[in-house]
Amino acid sequence: MSENRQPTLLVTGASGHLGRRVIELLLESQNRTIIATTRTPEKLADFGERGVIVRPADFENPASLAKAFAGADRLLLISTDALGVPGQRLNQHRSAVKAAEQAGVSHVVYTSLINPGPDSPVLLAPDHLGTEIALAESKMGWTVLRENIYAEVLLGSLIQAVQFGGLFNAAANGKAAYITREDCARAAAAALAASFEGRRTLDITGPEALSQTELAALAGRISGKQLDYVPLELEVLIQNMVNAGLPRPLAETYASFDTAIAQGKFSAVTNSVEELTGRKPISVAEFLAANRDALAQTAAVR
Repeated sequence: MSENRQPTLLVTGASGHLGRRVIELLLESQNRTIIATTRTPEKLADFGERGVIVRPADFENPASLAKAFAGADRLLLISTDALGVPGQRLNQHRSAVKAAEQAGVSHVVYTSLINPGPDSPVLLAPDHLGTEIALAESKMGWTVLRENIYAEVLLGSLIQAVQFGGLFNAAANGKAAYITREDCARAAAAALAASFEGRRTLDITGPEALSQTELAALAGRISGKQLDYVPLELEVLIQNMVNAGLPRPLAETYASFDTAIAQGKFSAVTNSVEELTGRKPISVAEFLAANRDALAQTAAVR
């Protein structure tokens, strides 16, 4: 890349919620070439009309990826949703890292998980750790964004808590620094568009870590309903989800996040979002207040 040319930016998984938002942010603030890859190019026709180069990319077809990534200088690798078969997602990510290097990509930004090390109880953590290792073994520069739990996931749990009159989970006294998808998108867009060329790992968190008791109190104030936190044994939580219709492997995966919260794996609070974007991340209180209607309506039909 010549010194005078702006780097070409590529976003994988661009038809997903996070990918679409990243591209919207890049279009708002950047005047440069943007490539969007997806399994469903037809879903990105609106971006194509705005000058984004849309390309098909199937992570299950590694041979196609180098072509899809051709011409990109900096690439955002959004972790895929291939969770049904153990090892499938990690294999996809390894293929993407290899293809990016073959295509001449100089820097990869990866959406990882906070504390994905071997001691993490989260059943998805090995996929993220393995991807980070693949990046470390490549010759490319990289930025690993270790994201905390999405506040959007928390909202679903709290709506359910209002329905049942209490917040039931196995997180015990642990805390988590929940982060909104919007802030994750802003952090990813900023890291992708940055001039940083080295290697760094950043924890992407909300501005404070909250316990389940604190969350129940927040949701209670906003919904107008008294909510208490009721800790459950892990197996009870898993069985409750199975009884509600979830396959046991999926229930165990969800429950493993509670175990991680209980162990303090999600309690770290950093300034990474503000350092990347120049804006403080949204707090859980602000996020829930913005979604007051969803909580209040649920409370009204109890």
